[in-house]
Amino acid sequence: MGEAMERKALVLFSGGQDSATCLAWALDRYTHVETIGFDYGQRHAVELECRKVVLERIRSQFPAWTTRLGADHMLDLALLGQISDTALTQDQEIVFKASGLPSTFVPGRNLLFFTFASAIAYRRGLSVLVGGMCETDYSGYPDCRDKTLKALRTAISLGLDASMALETPLMCLDKAQTWALAEQIGGIPLVDLIRSETHTCYLGDHTHLHPWGYGCGQCPACELRRNGYEAYAQLEAA
Repeated sequence: MGEAMERKALVLFSGGQDSATCLAWALDRYTHVETIGFDYGQRHAVELECRKVVLERIRSQFPAWTTRLGADHMLDLALLGQISDTALTQDQEIVFKASGLPSTFVPGRNLLFFTFASAIAYRRGLSVLVGGMCETDYSGYPDCRDKTLKALRTAISLGLDASMALETPLMCLDKAQTWALAEQIGGIPLVDLIRSETHTCYLGDHTHLHPWGYGCGQCPACELRRNGYEAYAQLEAA
């Protein structure tokens, strides 16, 4: 058994496409994987319900991963929503600000997520944190950038006085490649699970089912997901 396989991981699992793909990636790589989610007053809180469904389906449909999938943790970070005047935590129109960032940017979100996750991981003997951040097909969030997360990894490891790896397997992938990675790991059954059960739409629309999944079809998250799926489908058909 390789050194990587022997380590235990904690996956930041929101219930969306990227984090579900990362969960499968971790289950394929580590012998023990736990998950953590955050309720921070997000408008698309339906993703929190999707988390439960995806976890249940993984346990029932992917027997090789059943014994590897451990406890799920949910943290109440309502304070983050209270201090964030954004279109992701308030009923506001999604627009691009003068800085070039969309109004869905929640300042400090990923920094806090990893910090809280590291405290849980430290207590439970988990030495790998896994997140679905990407700087290829993304909305320009500065806390999704590779250099940000490498700096954060250093700070967390120093602050805990313990080596804590921070893995971002999607960092250099576009959305089409993310769909392809899911197929590579878990075949078409995993692609279908991610397509039909995960949630990405910023507006929380989980009533309209498209070929690429549920969503309003108009927000930046839906646009990225749709374009990625269509490019992936074209590659599959070629």
